[in-house]
Formats: sequence, structure tokens, C-alpha cells
Amino acid sequence: MENLSKKWWKYVNLLGLDAPFVAVLWLLLFAKTWRVDYHPGVSFVVIALLAWTLRIVVKILNSAITGNAMSFQVIHRKGLTRAAIISGLLACILIVLYFPLSAYKYLLLGALMLLVYFAVTFFVSSSEGEVPYAKHFMAAFSFSYGTATMAHIHLPAYGIRDLLITREFLCFSVLCLIALSAIDQWSRSDEKASSQTRLMDELTISLPLTLLGAAALVFAVQAESMLMRPFFYAILTGAALLQILNRTKSRFNIEERKGLVSLCLLIPGLVFQSYGLLL
Repeated sequence: MENLSKKWWKYVNLLGLDAPFVAVLWLLLFAKTWRVDYHPGVSFVVIALLAWTLRIVVKILNSAITGNAMSFQVIHRKGLTRAAIISGLLACILIVLYFPLSAYKYLLLGALMLLVYFAVTFFVSSSEGEVPYAKHFMAAFSFSYGTATMAHIHLPAYGIRDLLITREFLCFSVLCLIALSAIDQWSRSDEKASSQTRLMDELTISLPLTLLGAAALVFAVQAESMLMRPFFYAILTGAALLQILNRTKSRFNIEERKGLVSLCLLIPGLVFQSYGLLL
């Protein structure tokens, strides 16, 4: 704990502050890509509150399941449990006051996704040494859906099905899935002595990242307008950064890797903004 206090930036991940930053940034990317003409600022506040609340809830559950006493003590000592409850209630109040009725069907599906995620977390146990891909899939899909929904609900001409089949939503979901799986994969591969096993573990991350980067490049070329290309360049940048981190992960400990993964999801926003200025 002493070492943790010396590196204050690690608290960004420990306190779950990275989740709302990533959610708000990519919500901005979704809104600009889909050219949402009317997008009230309350949507950014709501997604930030919900992302942080759910991140703290997940941390508490994981601490209870894994028996990580240090993480559990930090959460309670900082009063995050009470703050998360207040944050969640405030998000619900803002939704009731400011969101259109058409948004509730989106939110209902999102709530169902979260229930499935928690069910998978509690009742589907992975074998020792294996990555729980089902859990990570539901977490990534739910996070991506919630983020994209805050922009898509302001497109009255489209529905939930239109959201789920968009290339932007699918690419972002896959990027989040690989990022979550990579963190778990790295921590497990550190415990494996066989170099051949570690090589296979690395390929399970690098190959999907390569395919995602190639798909993002193809989608950027096939984009209907120049305004839609920056989003896929952002996806490509995120995949490239995760690829670099995957190759250099031995230089960092697990806590540092978690922080760098968050940066890999934040830096693409700068690429998006830079490219947009050139258009």
C-alpha cells in the first residue's frame, strides 16, 4: 500500500475514474460521427455517473468474490460505496427528468445486459488459468452499448436494431473486449513458466488486434462520408496502441498495465479530433 500511495496516478484505476473518462470521450466520438444535431450535455453527465457507479459495483463484487482484502478496504475507506449509490440515484433522476420516453426501451435492454453480466460473474466459473471470455464479452458489450446509446437515442429515425448493427458500435465493442481480456490474460500469463504457452497467450491478443485494425481500415475506406472516417482511425489507433503494449508488457507491472490500457482507449480521441480539424 505504501508503494501505491507514492504513485498517485494509480488511484485513477483503483478508484474507477478511468471508466467515466473513456465513456464520455467515446460518447463524443459517437455523437460527432453520427452527426447528432441535438445532443444535450446531460447525456455526458449521465454516462459518466453510470460508468463510474457500475465500475465501483464491479470492483466491490470482484473484491468479495476473489477475497482481495486490500482492494475491498480501499473502496470502503474512501467511502466509495456510499458515493456510488448517490451517483447511481442521481443518474436515474436525470434520466427521468431529461430523457425522452423513447430512451427507456434502450435503457431496458441495457439493464438486461447488466443482469446477464452479473449472472455470468456469479454463476459461470472459469477453469483455473483460463480467461473468462463470457464475462468480458458481456462487460465490453454492455459498456459499449451504454456509451453508444447516449448518442443514438437522439436519432429518432433509427431504433435499437440499427444501433446494434452499426460498424462503429461493433468495432468499439470488440476493442473493449480485447482490452478487458488482455488485462486478465497478462496477469495469468505472468504465472506461467512455459515460454511456448506465453507465446500462444500473446497471439490470442495480437491476432484479434490485427484483425480489428484491418477491419477498421477497410471500414474507413468504405465510409459513406469523410466525417465518418475519423472514428475508424480512432479504433485503428486504439488497436495499434494495445498491440504495442502487448509486446512491451514485461516492462510494466499489472497495475501499470491497467493504467496504460485506459490510455490506449483515451488517446484515440486525440486522433479523432486532430483528423476532424483537417476536414
